[in-house]
Parts: sequence; C-alpha cells; structure tokens
Amino acid sequence: MSKRFNPDPSVHISKMSVIIPFSPDVPCDSNGQRMWWAFLASSMVTFFGGLFIILLWRTLKYLWTVCCHWNAKKKVRQCGNNGGDGIKRTDKDDPAASEVGWMTSVKDWAGVMISAQTLTGRVLVVLVFALSIGALVIYFIDSSDPIESCQNFYKDFTLQIDMAFNVFFLLYFGLRFIAANDKLWFWLEVNSVVDFFTVPPVFVSVYLNRSWLGLRFLRALRLIQFSEILQFLNILKTSNSIKLVNLCSIFISTWLTAAGFIHLVENSGDPWENFKNSQALSYWECVYLLMVTMSTVGYGDVYAKTTLGRLFMVFFILGGLAMFASYVPEIIELIGNRKKYGGSYSAVNGRKHIVVCGHITLESVSNFLKDFLHKDRDDVNVEIVFLHNISPNLELEALFKRHFTQVEFYQGSVLNPHDLARVKIESADACLILANKYCADPDAEDASNIMSNTIKNYHPKIRIITQMLQYHNKAHLLNIPSWNWKEGDDAICLAELKLGFIAQSCLAQGLSTMLANLFSMRSFIKIEEDTWQKYYLEGVANEMYTEYLSSAFVGMSFPVICELCYVKLKLLLIAIEYKSDQRECSTLINPGNHMKMQEGTLGFFIASDAKEVKRALFYCKACHDDITDPKRIKKCGCKKSKKLAYKKIRLACCFDCGRSERDCSCMPVNVRCNMDSPQPTLRAFEEDQQSALSPKKKQRNGGMKNSPNSSPKIMRHDPLLIAGNEQIESMDENVKKYDSTGMFHWCPSKDIEKVILTRSEAAMTVLSGHVVVCIFGDVKSALIGLRNFVMPLRASNFHYHELKHIVFVGSLEYLKREWETLHNFPKVSILPGTPLSRADLRAVNINLCDMCVILSANQNNIDDASLQDKECILASLNIKSMLFDDSIGVLQANSQGFTPPGMDRSSPENSPVHGLVRQTSVTTGANIPIITELVNDSNVQFLDQDDDDDPDTELYLTQPFACGTAFAVSVLDSLMSATYFNDNILTLIRTLVTGGATPELEGLLAEENALRGGYSTPQTLANRDRCRVAQLALYDGPFADLGDGGCYGDLFCKALKTYNMLCFGIYRLRDAHLNSSQSQCTKRKKGSSVHSIPTTNRTNRARNRDSRDKQKFTDEPENTHLRTIQIKPVNTLTINQASQRKSSSSLTPPIREVEDEC
Repeated sequence: MSKRFNPDPSVHISKMSVIIPFSPDVPCDSNGQRMWWAFLASSMVTFFGGLFIILLWRTLKYLWTVCCHWNAKKKVRQCGNNGGDGIKRTDKDDPAASEVGWMTSVKDWAGVMISAQTLTGRVLVVLVFALSIGALVIYFIDSSDPIESCQNFYKDFTLQIDMAFNVFFLLYFGLRFIAANDKLWFWLEVNSVVDFFTVPPVFVSVYLNRSWLGLRFLRALRLIQFSEILQFLNILKTSNSIKLVNLCSIFISTWLTAAGFIHLVENSGDPWENFKNSQALSYWECVYLLMVTMSTVGYGDVYAKTTLGRLFMVFFILGGLAMFASYVPEIIELIGNRKKYGGSYSAVNGRKHIVVCGHITLESVSNFLKDFLHKDRDDVNVEIVFLHNISPNLELEALFKRHFTQVEFYQGSVLNPHDLARVKIESADACLILANKYCADPDAEDASNIMSNTIKNYHPKIRIITQMLQYHNKAHLLNIPSWNWKEGDDAICLAELKLGFIAQSCLAQGLSTMLANLFSMRSFIKIEEDTWQKYYLEGVANEMYTEYLSSAFVGMSFPVICELCYVKLKLLLIAIEYKSDQRECSTLINPGNHMKMQEGTLGFFIASDAKEVKRALFYCKACHDDITDPKRIKKCGCKKSKKLAYKKIRLACCFDCGRSERDCSCMPVNVRCNMDSPQPTLRAFEEDQQSALSPKKKQRNGGMKNSPNSSPKIMRHDPLLIAGNEQIESMDENVKKYDSTGMFHWCPSKDIEKVILTRSEAAMTVLSGHVVVCIFGDVKSALIGLRNFVMPLRASNFHYHELKHIVFVGSLEYLKREWETLHNFPKVSILPGTPLSRADLRAVNINLCDMCVILSANQNNIDDASLQDKECILASLNIKSMLFDDSIGVLQANSQGFTPPGMDRSSPENSPVHGLVRQTSVTTGANIPIITELVNDSNVQFLDQDDDDDPDTELYLTQPFACGTAFAVSVLDSLMSATYFNDNILTLIRTLVTGGATPELEGLLAEENALRGGYSTPQTLANRDRCRVAQLALYDGPFADLGDGGCYGDLFCKALKTYNMLCFGIYRLRDAHLNSSQSQCTKRKKGSSVHSIPTTNRTNRARNRDSRDKQKFTDEPENTHLRTIQIKPVNTLTINQASQRKSSSSLTPPIREVEDEC
C-alpha cells in the first residue's frame, strides 16, 4: 500500500486523508483524501429530498383541496340563489378528470407488473430478489478490499455487474413508486431505504472512479422476503414451513446486516479521531463477533475498538439478545415438530403397494401385519403404506422398523388430496380402512370410515376394503361415488359377521371356531404331548386358498375331482368358480355330479400353505398318475405340447368338415372336453337345468317339483351350505310367509307387547330346544344389531317347524330400541329381566335350551380393558354354577329338525341321521351349551376355572375358543388381508353366516330398514332350496363303522361317494381318554374343536359319555358327541340361479302384492 500511495510533497494533507490506495493507472485523488461523505451525501440527499418533495406535494394538494372545496360550496350557494340552473352542469370539460384517469391506468399497469398474481409479476419479483442476493454476494467479495479505494469502472468487472444490478433496481423502484397508493409510507419502507443507501453510491463511484463499501451490506435485508418468494413459487404451502422460513430469514438478515455495520466502522475508525483507531477485521470475523455477542458468550478474542462500534454493540446486544432468545428456540421447536413422516412414497417398478388408514394403533397394525405378511401366503410382493394423521409412538415405530422392507408410514389425512398424492393412491392396488372395534360410539367411528371412503372422489377406480362396526351404517356406503362391490369394493361389517358366527354356532356348535381358523393365517405349532392341542393345531394351521385347476380335470365331475384332490394331492377342494355364458362368475360349493369341470376353473382349497395348492395347477395325469408322494408333483413340460397338438387337431378337423371349432362334430370327445372354450359344457349344463324345471321330471339331486311356469330367480349362491333337496311344502300364494326375496321366514310386524313374556308365562310355555339370548344393555347403550343374529336362524332353507324359538332375556328398554328390526321375524319372545337373575333363567328353561348366547352392548363404555367383559363373564359363571333336577326326563333334541334333506327319517338303518344326538335334561349348569362374546381376548381365562390358560396366550390357543364356547371380534381382523388377497373369501363367509344376505337385500334394507313380506311364488320358493350345514353324530347310523376306529379319509370318501356330502371338519371330545378305560381306541379321540383337514391316519373314534365324563369336562356342552360337519351338493336349479344372481346388481323385482294376512 505504501508503494501505491505517493502523495505530492507540495500538497498539504489533512489529518483525515490518509490511506486511500490509488495507482497511476487509476485517475483518482493523488493526495489520498477520502470521499466517503460524498457517497453518504448522495444517499441522504436522495432520501430526504424525496421525502421533502412528497411532504410538499401533500401540503399543496391539501391546500388545493381545501380551496376547491370552498369554491364548490360557494358555487352551490350561488346556484341555489339562481334557482338551481347550474345543477345540470357536468364535468366533461374538467381536465382534472382525464388526468386522474390517465394516472390511474398507469398506476394499474405498474401494479400488475410488480404483482405476484401474474406470471410477469412473479418473474419480476423473483428476478429482483435473485439480483439482490447477487449484489450481496458482490459485497461479500469486495469486503476483502479496503473500505474505500480507487477503481476504474471500465476495468473493474464486479463494479460493472453491480452497476447493472442497481440500474435494474432503480427501474423496479420506479415501478413500485408508481404503483404505491401511499407514497409517504412507500418512501419509508425497508426495501426503499435499502435502495436509497445502495443505488446512488454506485453512480457516485462511477463518477469519482473510486469505490466505497459503505452501506451496501443493507442488501442483506432483502432476505426477509425469502418466504414470500418461496410462496410465489408454490414451494411453501404449510403454515409451519412459512413461519420457519420467516424466522430464519429475519434472524440471518439481521445478523448479516449488523455484521456489515461493524465491519464498516471498525475498518474505518471514528471520524472525530481522524480514523486512527480503526482495526483490520474481515467481514466474517464481524459475523463471528455478532454471533457470540447475541448468544452472550463473548469470548473476547474479537471485540470492537471504535466508539461507534461499541455504541452500536450496546444497543444491538439488547435487541440481538432478545431476538436470539426468542427466535432460536422457536426455530428449533419448529424444526423438531416437523413431520418426521412427511415425505412421499416412491413406487417401485414391478411391486404393488396398498394404503392402510383408519385406526392405526400398535394392536391393529401388529394383528394386520402378522396376518398379511404370513409366510404361508408364499411370496407377498406387496408394500404396505400406512397413512395416519398422528405420528406413531415408540412401540409402533419400532414395529415399523422391524418390517422396514415392506412397510412405510406417512403422516397425513385421507381427506387431504395432497396427502393422497404423497402416498401415490392413484397407483395403489387397494386402500384398506381399519376401524376401532373398542370405541365408545360405533356410529361416529363408522361415519369417520365412511368419510374416508371419499377417496373415491380423488381416484374413482381405487379398490377400497373398509371395516364397519354397525350393519345399518353399511347403507351409507352406497352414497359414495364410484362405490361398486362388483369392482372389488368390500365392507366388512364386524357386527354382522360376529353375530352371524354366533348364530351359526347355535346350529352347529364349534362352526364359528372352525371358520375363524380357516381365514386366519397361522403357522403349525408342533406339540409332542398326546393332548387335544396337538390335533387341534394341525387343523388351525390350514387356511383357505384359491388356485386354477389343471386341464387334466376338464370333463370330470366335482365329486371325482374332490376325491382325487384329497387322495392324490392331499388337498381339500370345497368349491369352484362357475362362469356363465356372459362370463359372469359365481361360487358353487360342492355342486355335485352334474357339474362337469371347465377349462380354467378356479378352485377353493383348504391347505396349510399356498405352495400346496399349486399341485392342483401342476397335476398331469400322464406324468403324475403313478406318483404317491404329493410333494413330487411339480410343473411338467407336456402341457404346452398337448395344447399345441389340440390346436393342430382342431384346425385340421375344422378344415375337413368345414365347421367352426365349437360346432365341429368329428373331433374326439376328449379333445373337445379340453378345448379352451367352455361353451359346450355350459350349454349342456344349462340344458340339464331346463330339463330339471320340467314338471314331469324330478331334479337330479332332489325331489322338489316346480310349476311349469317357473323360471330361474336372480339370487346369490350360498357357499359352504348343504343343499336342501326335500320337497318344498305347498303354500298358499295369498299368504306372506317369507320376505320379498324368499331368503328368510317372515311374519307381519308385531307389537313388542305381544311377544313379552312374564316369568309365569315363560314357565307355562315349557320351552325346549330353543335359543336363549342373554343380553346386557340399557337406554344409553349402542345398538349391536340383533337382526344380524336372528336372520341366520330364520333362513328360509329351514322348515317353519324346524326354526328354533329365540328368547331374549334383558332390559326391556334396550330391546324396544332393537325391536324395530326384529318385529317381522316369527318365533321370537322377550322376557324382561336381567341375565344375572337365576329366576329369569329358570323361567326360560335354560337347562333345556340348545344354546345360550351371552351378549353385551355395554362393553366399550368402560376404560379398564379387564372390566369390559365383566357382565358376560359373570353371567357365564352364574349359569355354570346353577343346578337343576331331572324330573323332565329325556326330550327329543330339536336339532333333529335340522336333518339334512334327502335322508329318510323313518329308516334309521339307511340314513346317516340315525345317530342324531338326543338331548337329555341337564342337572348342572356346567353342561349347558354356552357361547360368550368377549371384547378383550385376555378375559377368556376367566370363563373356565379348570384350564391353565396363560393371560398372554393367544385367543385361538385357549380352551374356550377351541371348544366353541367363546368368541371375540378380534378374530375377524384377519378378514381384511384375506379379502384383499381373495375377495371371494368374504363372499363365502358372509353368505354362510348371514343365512343368505346379498347386496340386493342390503339395498332393500337400506331403503326400508326392515324386511318386506312377499307372496310365495315359484321363484321365491326356489330360493328356499339352497344349501345348509348339518352336524351329524358318528356313534351310530351308516357312519357308525367309521366312528369307532375309522380314519377321516375313509369317512370323507364314503360321505362323498354315497351321499355326495362333503365332510370338512370333525367335532370331538377333549382328552376323553384321560378319564376313560373302556377301550384302547380312546387314544386317538383328543380334540373337541373343528379340524379343517385332518390327515388320513387320524382316526375318528366315538364313545358314549358317562357320568364321569360329565363331571370332568364341565366346559363341554351336554350334547357334545363325536360329530362331523358335512355338506350336500346343491341342485341344478340353485346353480343356475346362482350364476344369474352373480351377474345382477339390481334389487329383486317386487312381487304382486295383496292384503296381508291378519
């Protein structure tokens, strides 16, 4: 610097002049005199000069307005004195009006140019901000040079760029000034002050050929507008993000601006000290100094020496400390509160994903993942995306981390389109909505889940599977746009299925346990001890799967294929998917000999895992006929060549005969049976159906006669049931005894007073073989929907005399609220009282009932989980502790009324119903058949006092659930994943447990909330002829030879070949051999639960229960004997009707109405 500064000795240098660096190349002041005041004066003159002009203009404008106002008043007075002639004058010639209009248009144009509402305005605003940051960067670069130095504008590149930026800022300042409504406040704005102290000094520096850093650091104040710029670019959308950016920009801009002032005064010095007390500090050292000052740390390594610097630090530390203490914690809080799971899902090519929302808790998620990701499902190439508006707790977060390869969680709402876009709902395979089963207000929970179905508004084609709590709320789903059950949308109503399962247990004890185990994914647990759990767990390990049948089965009847699959493939085939001419699909359960298999038929199997059912697809008669080990059945290569050979034969044959492939008659029969087109089989099948409708011919599998005018009725096939083949009793067409669909028994609505029984009336009735429903509830309790319990017990495939009488014991106030949905069902009575009263229980002859059901509507009103089931548990224990006398004697079991049709009741030697159980009177309440509903699974331990169940034992492993005496709604959680992988599973389960409910019937109930009576017509009577479940004893009858020492395989084949029945489970005594020494065959008689697929070497041994058995196994029902649950085939008429109902989504047409019977 000393070399560059060579002052002329003849020139006197003042004390304020010193170190202005210059060189001969730059024409600057050779004396080194500073000119900082010129730069500062330019800014001050601009600011105060403009402020003076604005104030002067406002003053003159005010005076002018006052004068004009005074003149206007004067003219008005003059006009009033002249009679008002001047009132009609206009101001068209007033030049001020045109001037104001011109100024307004220019002002509007300027406002549009700087407004962010237009594209031009947004581009201009963003450009100004970017150039301001560029000018600030230039300041950072120049801050390494002296505060004031000589510069040549034509050679200094940074000065040229800074000059261009400031010219643009000047033009933008002019636009802002024109568009401003209040010029005074605009002149005092922060951005205006920044322009005043940064733009004029640049022009002065060009004129003087010198540069002064001066107040250029004020450009850092432009950072305050950073959040506005991001909002203009649609980057910031949430309030938290906007607030966070605002706080950070204000903090940083204040910090950098204050550092620039300290850098100026410390490197310049105090003017009154002739700038001698200056110190060389870089700009970034000043930034460091300001930070340690704001944080009150103050290391002392860097400090201010000038008086101006210290004075500024005194005031800055007050504001800076306050800002640091308030802004920094808030910034940290906002950063900490940012959604940890606020990202977006990245879809993986070749991998599907589903979105799970609703009630997301540790329990619901763990149960869902355990079933959805079960290893028995083979390879589940589906990623699960959870969406919930509340962040997960630590336990749930740990669960997500354990499944991080297949599970992701995002925080958001399904009602927010932005959140739906984040989880890629438009490309999701399905959306699953979980419900809170334990909520206090089920209707509110259903309303929330129904609102979640508005995802259809965002993406109409998304498949939605939702859980519902109340049956009557399902009707609201029909209001959702694009909701269509035909497209895969499903609603799993927990109340409907729960009560349906319990109702089916009244018909076949243990059926609820077996079905619950079938659609739940559970691994096989090997037990070495020879106890009931060993054989029970073998059945539990089986699930329901679907797989296409091999072409080797084409042309075979269902019983033949079913036997071959069981004997050869070790698979249990229970149903197939039938395709009609219109390619509509319907599920047929054990359709019988008349049904010939088509190409590409889908089968429903019970197996232990998905790999086993592949055998049905890979089976080839040529390659696997001599294989005895089913594990060796693998995919062979002959199928492809066989199809090519068939194709060549078809082409050659059709070329010779000149006919189409379908009509070709010269083709071999076995080749035609294996053709891809199923039309010949379908046509022949339908011809059989038409012939079956002839009045002179009986149906192939039954003796029902139809009217010559009968035609197939649109109906849904009822799976897993036995076809009722008995002749339908003649009925008067003018009497309504069934509902309009013919699916349920119906009676005219009755007042509740007509069905109320007193204790004396109930005792006089001598009820027997009935169903006692003990229900807890009051006026404030949520309705549980008892109609879903009554409907399966009033299915029309039972004769009227076969219907079990239902007696409700509970609060009359609660039952009055339920009665609106029950008043059209026959054989229903009410005994007002309490299930805890033994007098009430004795009045309804609970010791003679076929089943006692214990329900509660108050379970979810208690916070303590262990007390939620207290009423049901106390009622169950109360009944079990009751004692009865044996004065009534032996009564015929009412279950004999459920004899499968087609069997001769009068010839026990030739009928498998010869061994139906006869009910004896019960002397102790422990022998009364009871099924108890539970909310909390762990409370099952209190139902049986003689078991050793651990509170941590899963429900399906507990003794009451295995014996069919307890049922919890939690077992229905598996239906969500089961329905996703196979939507036919829900159809099978619903049709079985509801007794024949269809989507059409649900639409009817949604309109009227009650069943409507209909006249008996051939169509409605045909609906009665559908399948149902029977539970048969094995200790006598045609199966008696297998009941004592026989194998399940022999029983399965005999029932299938002889009676076309499908035996898919057994119900056995629990550990009976531990208390019996009568026969060595009791070694194999272990389980009391239903087994899905017992192995062929497992035996079915029956023995009579003696008094020791009754005392030992007090948890068993009185009529518990070795039984099988069997299915008979449905007739041809039912098959045809099933296929047609599957294709129809409209309500059943109304039948001709006449006056109701009194």
